[in-house]
Amino acid sequence: MSPTSETAQGGKRLVIVESPAKAKTIKGYLGPGYIVEASVGHIRDLPATAAEVPDKYTGEVRRLGVDVDHDFAPIYVVNSDKKAQVSKLKQLLAESDELFLATDEDREGEAIAWHLQEVLKPKVPVKRMVFHEITKDAIQAAVASPRELNQRLVDAQETRRILDRLYGFEVSPVLWKKVMPKLSAGRVQSVATRLVVERERERMAFTSASYWDLVATFGTGRTAADATNPESFGARLATVDGKRIASGRDFGSDGRLKTSNTLHLDEQAARALAAALEQTAFSVRSVESKPYRRSPYAPFRTTTLQQEASRKLGFGAKRTMQVAQKLYENGFITYMRTDSTTLSETAIAAARAQVTQLYGAAYLPDAPRTYASKVKNAQEAHEAIRPSGDRFRTPAETALSGDEFKLYELIWMRTVASQMKDAVGQSVTVKVGGTSADHRDVEFSASGKIITFHGFLKAYVEGADDPNAELDDRERRLPQVAEGDPLAADQLTPEGHSTKPPARFTEASLVKELEDREIGRPSTYASIIDTIINRKYVFKKGTALVPSFLSFAVVNLLEKHFGRLVDYDFTARMEDDLDRIANGEAQSVPWLKRFYFGEGEGHAVGGAAEAGNGDGDHLGGLKELVTDLGAIDAREISSFPLSDQITLRVGRYGPYVEKASAVEGEPGQRADVPDEMPPDELTVELAEELLAKPSGDFELGTDPVSGNPLIAKDGRYGPYVTEVLPEGTPKTGKNAVKPRTASLFQTMSLETVTLQDALRLLSLPRVVGADAEGVEITAQNGRYGPYLKKGTDSRSLTSEDQLFTVTLEEALAIYAQPKQRGRAAAAPPLKELGTDPVSERPVVVKDGRFGPYVTDGETNATLRKDDDVETITPERGYELLAEKRARGPVKKTAKRAPAKKATTATAKKTAAKKTTATAAKKTAAKKTTTATAAKKTAAKKTAAKKTAAAGDEG
Repeated sequence: MSPTSETAQGGKRLVIVESPAKAKTIKGYLGPGYIVEASVGHIRDLPATAAEVPDKYTGEVRRLGVDVDHDFAPIYVVNSDKKAQVSKLKQLLAESDELFLATDEDREGEAIAWHLQEVLKPKVPVKRMVFHEITKDAIQAAVASPRELNQRLVDAQETRRILDRLYGFEVSPVLWKKVMPKLSAGRVQSVATRLVVERERERMAFTSASYWDLVATFGTGRTAADATNPESFGARLATVDGKRIASGRDFGSDGRLKTSNTLHLDEQAARALAAALEQTAFSVRSVESKPYRRSPYAPFRTTTLQQEASRKLGFGAKRTMQVAQKLYENGFITYMRTDSTTLSETAIAAARAQVTQLYGAAYLPDAPRTYASKVKNAQEAHEAIRPSGDRFRTPAETALSGDEFKLYELIWMRTVASQMKDAVGQSVTVKVGGTSADHRDVEFSASGKIITFHGFLKAYVEGADDPNAELDDRERRLPQVAEGDPLAADQLTPEGHSTKPPARFTEASLVKELEDREIGRPSTYASIIDTIINRKYVFKKGTALVPSFLSFAVVNLLEKHFGRLVDYDFTARMEDDLDRIANGEAQSVPWLKRFYFGEGEGHAVGGAAEAGNGDGDHLGGLKELVTDLGAIDAREISSFPLSDQITLRVGRYGPYVEKASAVEGEPGQRADVPDEMPPDELTVELAEELLAKPSGDFELGTDPVSGNPLIAKDGRYGPYVTEVLPEGTPKTGKNAVKPRTASLFQTMSLETVTLQDALRLLSLPRVVGADAEGVEITAQNGRYGPYLKKGTDSRSLTSEDQLFTVTLEEALAIYAQPKQRGRAAAAPPLKELGTDPVSERPVVVKDGRFGPYVTDGETNATLRKDDDVETITPERGYELLAEKRARGPVKKTAKRAPAKKATTATAKKTAAKKTTATAAKKTAAKKTTTATAAKKTAAKKTAAKKTAAAGDEG
């Protein structure tokens, strides 16, 4: 018997929860009268493949798992991996007198409880047991006060599930046919992908503007008495002759000023003005002081927890929810999927008690603080995320460690801070004026902030998505000056700036954007982001979410031919409709009929308009949209012009650039696009460089042992050597023979590699010897460089030559050293050039994947063909960086279309190339015969299954 059942032998009450961890915690609070068992998640769902559908269903019902012609009746099947657990639950139920369904208190939890009841068919009383924290008091209170199943929540979740199935299973095959096999579309997934793609389009269309101003350091002429009254302060030029100096916010994305009532200074004008102010006598023109007050942040809900965990802890949304789930199941925090910022009276009392205990009565407000939810239709759980219990454990008292400790501490600090007093202080603005030698009136401005009482800031300061943003607890002290006080300009410095393209989304900012637009449910955002990353629509560069060229093609198709389905307002209105169904204000079946069949079309839709939001036309006709695909030009939607002659295309094996042939009718020149390249970095110049690289096969000679020809060629992962197998050699099936391949060393090139080089490369991996226990040690060359391998233990080598020279003694010495964790130290720069006059940062030359480049830590610029690492001058380095800044993230062309980049994922598509030919034929054949219908649905499982389990198909 399972450990969750041992304490309840002979018990009469069966309590079913979702997870074994949750069951283990709860059983300790209920005693021997209860059997606590886990369903281990969903036990029943729509079929993932046609093979799972009962034989009595055929045609569209078998394909979709939903009978669209009979009120969208879903076909539910018990998951194959849950059949044993269902049998166990039935056996335990047969021995029980009462059934408690104790799944989570949200729509999905309610649906799981309903499915359990439907499958187990209990003949004993059934009660719904709900709680939002797993503590002894909460669990015992839930047992004492059960309720009935909430059928409205069940129906609402079922409607979402059917809607997402129809969307995913109808639209995804269009992507397979017109873009690439095994892609997926989803109601929220596709809109989230579009957001990331649109942001990249904005970056690609962005033109940087340069502007200058002056920064001054003014001295008061007195010695500072203490840190609260400094003797000097910095100020920035604000106006010249009453006209405001242009700053970054005054420029549009086209690099032009948005208004004419500002003065745009260039470098020459700024330096001339600085020179004209060298002898100017300055004085204080005004001092404006205002009270400063900052109130505490509301306790966490799901999305704000994900955002703060990203900013402060570096956690992705998925990681945050996984850690939060463990904390909840083990009784440390309340339920972590919630739209609410409300705290219970018990929680408020616990938080206020800790404020007094840890910070003193001076930090406790007279009355408890309450927070109204800002989330429309907030309905999931009914309390904010907080430490559990009527007394909060401090982080030190929990005995937690690692990620769980970090996240608990974040939640604990935020909750306690929410019940503390405001931070108060003074904000001060000082205006300093003078007249230049050429009789221009100038005014500088400085702002300061002094916090006289930190209040809640003692406990918690919220992070920011902008790394340059000033946090709430930051003070800026100005000297105590009065109007008319003379000041000396100790320093006047012209300062250049350039506008920057909009920042890419991070997980935190994408979560915020989705919530602000009211797209989808906050509880699903983590799984949505995980899906678009796993689907290779998006890849991560640091914390930024970068769209792949594949996602550009997918979004291009959806926008042009399924525009309503990825429209932000339409998706938000659908969410409103689903909430109305949950509230009993609309009916599910009429609404689904409008969405799938449209109004009319021979189907009676009844009160469908009322089932929507009353506008009568924002739904309608998914079935018709996916039926007529003749208007979709697959080549057009996957093609993005870079110039008149060069086009980027997204092919079945990844993105490539193509240059039209000078001879009409002849094929153009092609080159693969590196997978690691963000879309906004693919310029016409870089495309030309890729096209100029050698292509085709370089014959090296014959392998003296096998007799097979050896060739060198350029591939998606770089140049390599391989053997040409005899004609007729099986390439697929169990008898398939794979040709030997090996990547070229970094010191080799396609033009210089020899037959002898190829034979040495193909001899790898090399057996170095064996250790004292007889475990073999080999030297191998991998994607990340040369290394030794002994069993599952790998150690890096310092050079590729060591692959052939490292001895057994040297290898054993390497293994005798402790294994280093984390990344290796960054390679030293190839050359140091000095300090950049614009960014005032040190400029160095580094070696990158695509060759040497100069960088100041903010801007990177690749060396040109005529530049040499040894001879490049500092001035040339500064020039390259200035050109890159002026050009912005992408060089503009006359006919630049919105398009871009392939993710690291598309590389993997190429890695899978050997099977894609078969897969493509398989996909094509799937549409033609009933006999292969099951296989077709199996492919759809790949395209849509992952997010289906998360409650949002795709």
